[in-house]
Amino acid sequence: MLKFQQPGKEYEHVYLEDTDQPLPEKLNPNTRYKFLSTIAKGGKSLIQSYKDMHLNRVVAYKTLRPEFQDDEIENTRLLREARVSAMLQHPNTMPVYEVGRDNRGQYYFTMKLVHGYTLREIMDYRERYDLTQLIEVIIDIARALAYAHAHGVAHRDIKPENILVGPYGEVMLLDWGLAKVWRKDGTTFVEDSDETKSIADSDKTITGHGKLQGTLCYMSPEQIRRDSDISFSTDIYSLGSVLYELLTGQPPFDSDKIYEILDMVQNQQPAKPSEISKYPVPKILEALCLKCLNKGPAERPASMEDVLQTLQQNWAAELLQSNR
Repeated sequence: MLKFQQPGKEYEHVYLEDTDQPLPEKLNPNTRYKFLSTIAKGGKSLIQSYKDMHLNRVVAYKTLRPEFQDDEIENTRLLREARVSAMLQHPNTMPVYEVGRDNRGQYYFTMKLVHGYTLREIMDYRERYDLTQLIEVIIDIARALAYAHAHGVAHRDIKPENILVGPYGEVMLLDWGLAKVWRKDGTTFVEDSDETKSIADSDKTITGHGKLQGTLCYMSPEQIRRDSDISFSTDIYSLGSVLYELLTGQPPFDSDKIYEILDMVQNQQPAKPSEISKYPVPKILEALCLKCLNKGPAERPASMEDVLQTLQQNWAAELLQSNR
């Protein structure tokens, strides 16, 4: 089990003076949260740490960046993300505490603040970790996705940057901002078929260019094409891409040019992990990730439960034999 640094100083000692302090007779929602620091800036959103003055705890506070606060679609997406995250109550999803409007009428939501490392940060030091430890992370994410799929939600943004490992070994699947949810009649919003363009337009800077390239490396062919009938299988493809990188140290497709990545994802087959990895690659895991990376959704594992079943097979025995 991967474990990292203990929580930061925001998690203060618990004192009786804090636990028994009475609430004001009239609660003012505009003074509930006290800003502490900025944690992360996304293309359209902002995550900050705030102290909840009612509960005396530090939380993550997510809102839209000022330039998107009047964007109706982005407001809908933020609200959807908050509610999807709150409704998917699973050990490997981030607990949401509250959704509301600030004193300017802008949406925000608060969630658990977890100190740890993203899978991207872990993979930057791949040689320090045993494959068994890393696959445990993938298993936890597959469990979160199987749960989400069973409840009618496709994540659509699986990548190492959206996987967090906390100080007590907890593994969290983050950022449900691109989640696809269907209406009761099976239809969805028209804008949901446009997530690739949304990502591409989110940041035109050099830094944004790099982030876009990284995101495209994990997107399924149907996401690239913006198919309207995209299904849960897109998450199977993306998780297969992450698994491929764990096995080889590199994504299945990569290039300095965005158009080349788009072409490779749609038209080319990745190299076998065992042919390019400097680490031993169990055949079971190699076959699984290549099956997940099939171009056609029908050619991939039928469900995330099937992916889980394979991940939990005794592939470690093959590694032991190869090390003898």
